[in-house]
Amino acid sequence: MEIMPMTQFRILWSALLILALTVSPQAVRADDECMAADEEQRTKADVAAALKAEKSAKPAELFIAYQSIADHYCAHLFDKTGKDLQARAKANLPKLGRDLAKAAEAKRLLYSNEPVYTIVGAKKDKEGNVISEGIRRANERASAFAWLETSGDHNEANRVMLKAAHAKSDNLEFFKTAWDVDNGRYEQVDRKTGERKPYASPAAYRQELQKIASANADRLMKAEEKDAAGLSGSAMDVGMASGRSMEKLKAASDWMKFLPNGDKPARARAEQRGDTIMKRSDPTFTQMNAKAYYEFAGSSKAKEKLAQLEKKSEESARAMEKSAEKVKGAVTIEKSEADQKKFKKGKADLEKELGF
Repeated sequence: MEIMPMTQFRILWSALLILALTVSPQAVRADDECMAADEEQRTKADVAAALKAEKSAKPAELFIAYQSIADHYCAHLFDKTGKDLQARAKANLPKLGRDLAKAAEAKRLLYSNEPVYTIVGAKKDKEGNVISEGIRRANERASAFAWLETSGDHNEANRVMLKAAHAKSDNLEFFKTAWDVDNGRYEQVDRKTGERKPYASPAAYRQELQKIASANADRLMKAEEKDAAGLSGSAMDVGMASGRSMEKLKAASDWMKFLPNGDKPARARAEQRGDTIMKRSDPTFTQMNAKAYYEFAGSSKAKEKLAQLEKKSEESARAMEKSAEKVKGAVTIEKSEADQKKFKKGKADLEKELGF
């Protein structure tokens, strides 16, 4: 038997080691998944569905079919027909997305939580295992934003989102959705590194949203001024006016948090309103309203004023307790004296009746 020379053995061993180190475990796993008979069958079905959709003249259905083909993770199983189809899918998806978005925008379907497709015919067994994955069907209620976002056209999706935000300019919850639009977005995969960096919208996008936030904050601050006029009225007026005023200030604060300087103006005004109440001649009856303002203001000065208020409240409470104890004691003594007089009179009447 011929023995392999040591030098050749080392070369062969090194080559095998390098091969083992350079093969990606993820790639092996992906190949294993795609080598399964059912996956190969599913891949062929996706190709057949897309080819059928191309002949259907239904843009929405074609978009969904193209989407499943464009980045198919088992694309290496495609024959020439499948590879040509994938190339068409990648080339045509952006325009299809824009056309579908344009149609939705014409119907005023700017934004909704509806996905671009729904799954029909999915089935599971009693244990919850998937028997049939079902078929993707285009969703007629999908919004313009959804079509653009799904096709990866973030700039156009942002335009539609801003249009929707202006249409619902006083809706804070929707504004927050628009503000967080980049959540879950990523750049295209870097071919050199294989990484996908988070996507960041242009600065102009948030600047436009800040205009909406600023307009809402200004509107609420002006409305608060009218409510605050009641702080110069009776104690009852103060209670009602301060409640409405605080509601406006807190709402303005929520909008201001999206602005560069934050909600400082709303909190500063709250402290001013507290000071206005404390200058009244009846602070004993209205200081609770001032306390609410100071708590919201939250500044170091406001906290000091709040501490002083609480100290005065405790002192007043103790003084009232002592006063109540004195009154109670006086009433007890008075009642005791009255009872003694009544007892003596009753005793005298009884003695007289008995002839003593």
